[in-house]
Amino acid sequence: MTGTIVFDPLLPWAAIWALALVAAVGVVLALWRGLSGWALRALAGLVLVAALTQPGYQIEDRAPLSDIVLMVVDESASQRLAERAGVTDEAAAALEAQLAARPGTELRRIPVGDGEGDAGTQLMTALSAAMAEEPRGRIAGIFLLSDGRLHDLERAPNLPAPMHLLLTGREDDWDRRLIVKNAPAFAILGEPVTLTLRIEDDGAAPATEMTTLNISVDGAEPQTFTLPIGEDLDLPITLPHGGLNVIQFTVPQAEGELTDRNNTALVQINGVRDRLRVLLVSGEPHAGGRTWRNLLKSDSSVDLVHFTILRPPEKQDGVPVTELSLIAFPTRELFLEKIEDFDLIIFDRYKRRGILPAIYLDNVRNYVEQGGAVLIAAGPDFASADSLYRSPLSEIVPAEPTARVVEEGFRPKVTDLGERHPVTAGLIGQETWGRWMRQIEVEPAGGDVVMSGAGDRPLLMLDRVGEGRVALLASDHAWLWNRGFEGGGPQLELLRRLAHWMMKEPELEEEALWAEPQGQTMRIIRRSLSGEVGAVTVTRPDGETEEVTLEEVSPGRFEALYEGPEIGLYRLSEGEEEAVVGLGPAAPREFEQTIASGAALEPVIDTMRGGVLRLEEGVPGIRSVSAGRPAAGRGWIGITPREAFETLDVTQTPILPAWLTLLLASALIVGAWLREGRR
Repeated sequence: MTGTIVFDPLLPWAAIWALALVAAVGVVLALWRGLSGWALRALAGLVLVAALTQPGYQIEDRAPLSDIVLMVVDESASQRLAERAGVTDEAAAALEAQLAARPGTELRRIPVGDGEGDAGTQLMTALSAAMAEEPRGRIAGIFLLSDGRLHDLERAPNLPAPMHLLLTGREDDWDRRLIVKNAPAFAILGEPVTLTLRIEDDGAAPATEMTTLNISVDGAEPQTFTLPIGEDLDLPITLPHGGLNVIQFTVPQAEGELTDRNNTALVQINGVRDRLRVLLVSGEPHAGGRTWRNLLKSDSSVDLVHFTILRPPEKQDGVPVTELSLIAFPTRELFLEKIEDFDLIIFDRYKRRGILPAIYLDNVRNYVEQGGAVLIAAGPDFASADSLYRSPLSEIVPAEPTARVVEEGFRPKVTDLGERHPVTAGLIGQETWGRWMRQIEVEPAGGDVVMSGAGDRPLLMLDRVGEGRVALLASDHAWLWNRGFEGGGPQLELLRRLAHWMMKEPELEEEALWAEPQGQTMRIIRRSLSGEVGAVTVTRPDGETEEVTLEEVSPGRFEALYEGPEIGLYRLSEGEEEAVVGLGPAAPREFEQTIASGAALEPVIDTMRGGVLRLEEGVPGIRSVSAGRPAAGRGWIGITPREAFETLDVTQTPILPAWLTLLLASALIVGAWLREGRR
């Protein structure tokens, strides 16, 4: 119990001080005039002024509260290196025993794991949350059991008591790490992209100048290079294919280093084409003659060479050849010498007129077999005796014309196979598509029929020939959709997909397996023209395998979500399809720096004169220290007792009751009057 004097003034303090000043002036005036009762007058004024303040004696019944010590235990990934986890547990148990032996002291243990995603160690965030749940006036000390590698220092709270960092690492620890300083998300195929690498040794590392670096692309056999330590290396890399390229860099683990978790870095770069080179060969002019040209010219990434046959050789109208064109069209150069420079060749209603000799067309066939692409947009000429089919191209064209041209309205539709093919899958609204008015009747000789027309005749056929691809569109009326005839249709999307499939864009492969990573989760995607696919075999970075069953989410597309247990390179396989993907960041934040250090936390710890001690020197003792005094020393750490309490009851007694005030004031005033009256 404690007692204090409290005041509950009847008037504002300013008024009371004003009245006290008036009383003091009266006393001084009485003293100046020589009145013998001035002292009694002063006492009477003092009693009256004191009565206005209403002093009272307050007695509180208090219950002492215990001090609280917060112990933040780092359980992040870097704390599982070497013997740190065991050292942390032993130190936490020893400190808990010491605090339990101290009367009036409570312990709050706060475990901190890895942050979500790649957030790293969030020590200060956890400490701030714990402090928000406790009265600041009771917190006597804060202990951090950690390697000092945190990633949220900017969230450090204002400390109410000393904080101490007990380092779990050893002074002779050392580690070698691989750093990828720049890794672009996209790179142009055929052009080198420069990555900057650096190999560093941290801590008490042995004197080593060189080490080896292994580089593997898409899980292939690695190439080995010898590199210096502690220097930036600019490494030019040319991507081998379009789509996702997974590049793995690995530095072999050295004897004695702390961990090899930061010796490997995964870089995933999407390969994109810089420019798509397309050769468009237009034959007889027709209403949709500019359809393909407009489509290709609308794409800024396409370099288009347009070869138009406006005047056949047999036409004799007396116009000099020199007046027909400014320069002779370089047919030999295009179809013999530089044909390999093109990604796609389109024949739009072209027929044999002697402009392109058979040797040129045979070279086109050879170009396809070696990896090129040809698209034939057929018109009535394809059914004639001068058809492209009556040329060396017949060996690669997926259908043979019957010489019949169907002149009737029909609405194109996607076949059952087309529903699963990436070129035509997902083209919605078939019931509202506008009609086409002409179709060339053909007999399929191979490939896939993905769209049909009049009388379910094949309309769009796709085929693979050798290393290349061929497409046949058995109509020249796709332009009707572009003009909005009867509502039009998805002409732009269809032709864009068709062109990109022929140029082997990875997202339009019929049989494909890939994964889309997000943190340590991947979405496994399998595309297939068949109705069923088997389970995908996932090979983890540690070599263990497991089967993942896929579900069909749309025709020809099967998916599943997979949570990777660790960061690293994963291999996927299903049937003949294989893929690799990297989960996690290129360099996990938790392993960027693994050597225990208190440098980052020292500015925060110094604000309350705490300390940084290594647990390898032993668990420190706990002492009580006064606020503002040094709170750490050799072999000991301090906490500040807060002497907090809880008030159970309050009793207040007036020092000057009203009757006593009246009696004293009256007696003093009467006494002064009588004394001065006798005089």
